[in-house]
Amino acid sequence: MNSGAANGNDSKKFKGDIRSPGVPSRVIHVRKLPNDINEAEVISLGLPFGKVTNLLMLKGKNQAFLEMNTEESAQTMVSYYSSVTPVIRNHPVFMQYSNHKELKTDNSPNQVRAQAALQAVNAVQTGNMSLSGVDGGSGAQSPVLRVIVENLFYPVTLDVLHQIFSKFGTVLKIITFTKNNQFQALVQYSDAVTAQHARLSLDGQNIYNACCTLRISFSKLTSLNVKYNNDKSRDYTRPDLPTGDSQPSLDPQTVAASAFTAPGIISAAPYAGAHGFPPTFAIQQAAVMSLDAHHTCFLYFEGVYGDVMRVKILFNKKENALVQMADGTQAQLAMSHLNGQKLHGQTLRITLSKHTTVQLPREGHEDQGLTKDYSSSTLHRFKKPGSKNYSNIYSPSSTLHLSNIPPSVGEEDLKELFQSSGATVKGFKFFQKDHKMALIQMGSVEEAIESLIEFHNHDLGENHHLRVSFSKSTI
Repeated sequence: MNSGAANGNDSKKFKGDIRSPGVPSRVIHVRKLPNDINEAEVISLGLPFGKVTNLLMLKGKNQAFLEMNTEESAQTMVSYYSSVTPVIRNHPVFMQYSNHKELKTDNSPNQVRAQAALQAVNAVQTGNMSLSGVDGGSGAQSPVLRVIVENLFYPVTLDVLHQIFSKFGTVLKIITFTKNNQFQALVQYSDAVTAQHARLSLDGQNIYNACCTLRISFSKLTSLNVKYNNDKSRDYTRPDLPTGDSQPSLDPQTVAASAFTAPGIISAAPYAGAHGFPPTFAIQQAAVMSLDAHHTCFLYFEGVYGDVMRVKILFNKKENALVQMADGTQAQLAMSHLNGQKLHGQTLRITLSKHTTVQLPREGHEDQGLTKDYSSSTLHRFKKPGSKNYSNIYSPSSTLHLSNIPPSVGEEDLKELFQSSGATVKGFKFFQKDHKMALIQMGSVEEAIESLIEFHNHDLGENHHLRVSFSKSTI
C-alpha cells in the first residue's frame, strides 16, 4: 500500500486512519457503522454532495472509506455532517478526512459488491437506468415526497418527521403546513431512489399506535425552497438560515440535535419487520418539568401518559425535576399534553431533556431522597406493546373517567371523596351498562388535574384501587 492510496486487497489488515482529521482529502473515513450496513447506504451519505467515485467497506471494523469526485464535494460533505450527525438504522455515524488521497480497489468479493452498487447508483443518477420499484400511480418519481398525516390524534412535529424519514437516507429539507384541514409535509431527499424506498416502506404505516397514519406520494416538485429554519420548515444543508420571526437563527448544534432529541416515537407493533426499523426503539427520553414534589410528579404521569421509570428532583433547583418515562413515545405524549397546564396555580413547563436516562446515586452516595426509582412499580399500565391504554389518552380536561369502582361504592361516596380535597363537583354519571366506571366533572381543568393526582390509585376497599384518567366526554 503506498502512502497516497488505500488498497482494498486485504481489508482485514487495513488499520484505518489514526491521524488528525483536519487536512482535506476527497477520501472520507466513515466510522461506527451498524453491523448490517450495505454498500448503497454508505454511498447514499455522499450523494447529496457530488458523485461518489469509489468505496472501500471494512465491515469487520464497522468502517468504510468513501471517495468523492472532487475535494470540494468532500469538504462540503464533512462540513455538513459535522453539524448534522447522520443516523443510519438508529446508529449515529461519524466521519473525517482520510490521510489517503484516493482509493485503489481490487477484485475481491467485497469490492465487486461495492463496485456494482456504485455502478447502479451512477446509472440512476445519469438517467441510464429506470428507477427500481413501480410507480404505484402516485405521479412521476421525484426526490420530494408529499406526506399527509391522517388520524392526527397526537401532535406530529417537524423533528418527528425528520427522525422517521432519516431512517432511509439523508433528508435535505422539510416543509410542514396545513391544507384542507390536514397536516401535510414535503420531504426532500438527495435522490429519487431513496425517496422511492422511503415511500414503499412508510406509506400506510402509523407513527403512533393506531393513529397518525402516513399517506405518501411523489410531489410534482423536484426541489424545495426553504427560507427559514424553524418548527415549520427546515433546510438541513443551510444551518445559517434565519427563523423568520426575529429570533436568532438556529445554530448548527441546534439543527444537529434534531437527529437525536426527536424522541423514538414509532410504536413497535406496526413496524415489526419493516425495512430498516428495529422492532422497538431503544431511545429513551427524560422529560424535564417544573414540579415541587416527587410523588406529585410521579402520580401525575403514572397511569395517564405512560410508565414512569425514574424521577430526580434537581438539588440546586428543587422546583425542577427530570422524569424518565419507559420510552420516547410516552415522553412525547406527556410533553405534548401537559406543557403549559396549570397545577397548584403554577404553569408547568416541560421540555425533552438532553439526558437519555436518570442516573441513580452511586452506593454510599445518598442524595437526600431526591432520586426515586419506580421501574419495578406494580402500577405500570403501558408495559405491553400496543397496549389499549394508548387509545384512551386525552389532554387534561375538567371531566375525569373513573374505573375499577367496587359494587359497594355509590355516587355520593365518590362525590364526597372528590369534594374532600376542596374541589367542586359539577356533575357525576355512572356508565349505564357498567357501574365499575363513571364520569365526574370538576369545577375546572386545574381542579381535575389536582384531583387526578390526589385520587388516582386511591384505595376504595375490597381490594379495588381507583383508576382516574382524563375523559374526552362531557356530562
